[in-house]
Amino acid sequence: MSNSSQRERIMRYMQDTYGTEAEYLWADSPDSAVFRHPASRKWYAIIMGVLPERLGLSGEQVLYVMNVKCSTIMIGSLLSTKGFLPAYHMNKNHWISIVLDNSVPDDQITPLLELSYDSVAPKRRTKRSQPAEE
Repeated sequence: MSNSSQRERIMRYMQDTYGTEAEYLWADSPDSAVFRHPASRKWYAIIMGVLPERLGLSGEQVLYVMNVKCSTIMIGSLLSTKGFLPAYHMNKNHWISIVLDNSVPDDQITPLLELSYDSVAPKRRTKRSQPAEE
């Protein structure tokens, strides 16, 4: 494991893998960044610095969390795992927060990022020349 922070490693991974740059949208939260799918422009990840008390945790030091889009079923099982929390500031049925303090290994985070990225990709349209079979 490199000595860069997990936040830095994950941000680099998103840039290298998906070609997406961090967008800093909020002046009052300068280290919070969103990552958009290049085709749909929809968010697939948000990284925020949050005080632990806002997450129901103890401690004084800002924690970095990353929200990713996830299926409701996966959210249910992930919430029983260390490092996963109900989505901070997002729809808790469709998003989950991952604490970026190395409690969740990078290789467990990257497949969740891929699912989130794919879930906001533009939907493929079916050809209209044939009626849909249902």
